[in-house]
Amino acid sequence: MSLRSLSPLDGRYVDQVKLLSAYFSEWALIKYRIYVEVEWLITMAERPEITHVRSFTADETEQLRSLVIDFDDEQAQQVKDIEKTTRHDVKAAEYYIKEKIKDTSLDEISESVHFCCTSEDINNLAYALMLRDGIQQEWLPQAQALVDAVADLAGNTADLPMMSHTHGQPATPSTVGKEMAVFVARWQRQFSQIERAEYMGKFNGAVGNYNAHVVTYPDIPWEAVARHLIEDRLGLTFNPLTTQIEPHDYMAELFHMLMRFNTILLDFDRDMWSYISLGYFRQKVIKTEVGSSIMPHKVNPIDFENSEANVGVGNALLDHLASKLQASRQQRDLTDSSALRNVGTAIGHSLLAIQSSLRGVGRVEVDEESLKRNLDDAWEVLAEAIQMVMRKAGHDNPYEQMKTLTRGQTITQETMEAFIRDLDLPDADKIRLLSLTPSAYIGLATDLVQHIR
Repeated sequence: MSLRSLSPLDGRYVDQVKLLSAYFSEWALIKYRIYVEVEWLITMAERPEITHVRSFTADETEQLRSLVIDFDDEQAQQVKDIEKTTRHDVKAAEYYIKEKIKDTSLDEISESVHFCCTSEDINNLAYALMLRDGIQQEWLPQAQALVDAVADLAGNTADLPMMSHTHGQPATPSTVGKEMAVFVARWQRQFSQIERAEYMGKFNGAVGNYNAHVVTYPDIPWEAVARHLIEDRLGLTFNPLTTQIEPHDYMAELFHMLMRFNTILLDFDRDMWSYISLGYFRQKVIKTEVGSSIMPHKVNPIDFENSEANVGVGNALLDHLASKLQASRQQRDLTDSSALRNVGTAIGHSLLAIQSSLRGVGRVEVDEESLKRNLDDAWEVLAEAIQMVMRKAGHDNPYEQMKTLTRGQTITQETMEAFIRDLDLPDADKIRLLSLTPSAYIGLATDLVQHIR
């Protein structure tokens, strides 16, 4: 960690997000560019109709792919040194490859590196690969870990009654598990969409028409060649109709999916913060930690607060990228290039938010006594059930009667039981109401948790 880092992702939080650097750093971008260039060379060598690129031996193919496999910081610095002269990052990667195959058996095909390519042919595929690998290898596993942890909490507390709150006021009881399960179900829906996300690519030249390709080799099915490279070689989805740039619509779709997952996380963080404040959850005390520089007793819900803050930063960036990247003047302007360099930052803050919340979940435990006390003091919540039974029995104005009895009043068990006994109800209904307590008034909450299993 550098104490002079501008971004907290590269400073305070670097240990938590450092694995993302393999996918979203400058080093990663250079590596993925070289990967695309190499696979394009190999693709051309496998097509006899591209006559100026001979077929490669197995050793030559391995030599080319080793440029990617063995890529390290020293190699990346070589590319950056070339860029100081070219002032063009993709051209620097091209010259780097040419330099690496110089004085080898591949030297004769040196001018086939970057053949018929505009920089965006390389960049759009590099970014698609970076996004796909970063999301699938790092973001999704962490998101799944959070969903699993909350699902476990839901299962373990499926039948544990708790007071609900609507508008911040006591409301019909639920269970801790059911309320946790709501978040799990919401996350699972977004998660499945993110898992199925498409990562699209184009490889069609300067303005998307294969102009130079057709002049150079008029009879080659260039769309099929591009599709083979993108889908069969790189595992992406071929976009056949673009300008110079792949229009980034799939990125906007992906970023909106991530934003929805993050916003559900924000909702979860705020609810957990509130439940801790209400005493529903206790935070585990770590002896060596400090909660306040002046108030020794404090144990603060900092993990959920940290998560909430990082959701805000991440979603702000994702929202900007989703709207910015879809707009590019005419066949292309360069605004997407600068914007795309912030993708890793946006995903980094999202990942940090997930990790913080996951840590928070691991450091809380349910306070069953507090939950019970809270319900035992809220007999007024049974007014809903009583007035419904009164409606069933044909009573006049049951809602108004219960409103007069309970609204703004302190209601005890004795008060409620006396009211029920005076009601003209069938014996079975009256017995059921007299046996009802706030803790027992949870409907199907326990059974509903099964929907996440």
